[in-house]
Amino acid sequence: MASSSGNDDDLTIPRAAINKMIKETLPNVRVANDARELVVNCCTEFIHLISSEANEICNKSDKKTISPEHVINALESLGFASYITEVKDVLQECKTVALKRRKASSRLENLGIPEEELLRQQQELFAKARQQQAELAQQEWLQVQQAAQQAQMAAASASAAQQAGSSQDEDEEDDL
Repeated sequence: MASSSGNDDDLTIPRAAINKMIKETLPNVRVANDARELVVNCCTEFIHLISSEANEICNKSDKKTISPEHVINALESLGFASYITEVKDVLQECKTVALKRRKASSRLENLGIPEEELLRQQQELFAKARQQQAELAQQEWLQVQQAAQQAQMAAASASAAQQAGSSQDEDEEDDL
């Protein structure tokens, strides 16, 4: 494979993908392994050529991301103008599939439950949460009230004990 880096570890298209394309395109034809390898290398080199040219076009237009228009312009500048119509058709098809995929991935649509039912369920969950919060607040209030009553009773007991102790001291003084 001719490549600008000369590196043997260059990325290539997976052979399984190429084999599948060959079988789909030529179902009744046997293709030798070395021919399959040649197709992989040609595909890889073609992609490298187009992407390099698209990158140059992208850089010339002061962009940082290669867009489909850059790829189409690269095809034209490299002499592959006859493919542009088919490339545009495939691009439109890809956009349509991507749009359908995005719509299909919507959680609401995947649930199969009408939006009104989901809203009703949400309101029901909120009501339950509010009820639980109110019950918890009431329990905390009762605990505070009980603690206050116990503190009052303890203070009253302490006061009564103190009064009983002081009246006993008075009785002892009177006895003297």
